Amino acid sequence: MIRPEARAQIMRWREALIGVGLVAIGLAIAWGALGWLTLTFGALLVVLGVVLAGIGLQRGRFRSGEDGPGIVEVTERQLSYFGPLSGGVAALDDVTGVALDGSARPKHWRIDHDGGPALFIPVTAAGADRLFDAFAGLPNFDTSAMLRALERDHEGLAILWRRHGPESHRRLH
Repeated sequence: MIRPEARAQIMRWREALIGVGLVAIGLAIAWGALGWLTLTFGALLVVLGVVLAGIGLQRGRFRSGEDGPGIVEVTERQLSYFGPLSGGVAALDDVTGVALDGSARPKHWRIDHDGGPALFIPVTAAGADRLFDAFAGLPNFDTSAMLRALERDHEGLAILWRRHGPESHRRLH
């Protein structure tokens, strides 16, 4: 019923579209309010819609499609990538660096971690949108810088985050 290209765009921007819909519903309720209760409910829907639209815009900018090689899974603070030529697993608590390799086609995330060799994950891998929340959970991670790096056409490695301080040298005792 819906063209595949249109469906892909709807799915990419789904949170933002839902947020805009909530704003419209909230404004309609607040506009036709008969009392303070419906006015308050409408205003709350508007605020919720604006927040959701803002989050949706960030997530939509992060998503690059899912037609690339491999599958990404994030389960209980563990990141897994299974690709046709490489793959691996990294605990998010052991991640020491995140970078974006613009020289690879498609672009690849480079995730350095204490548990082994770096993971190279195409931005278009199935489930790569799950990395947004995983990266946002890293201390002092700048999601705005990440989104700008994704949108820029650059060659080479753009370092987005490195672990600093005593956390970078973990000890067993």
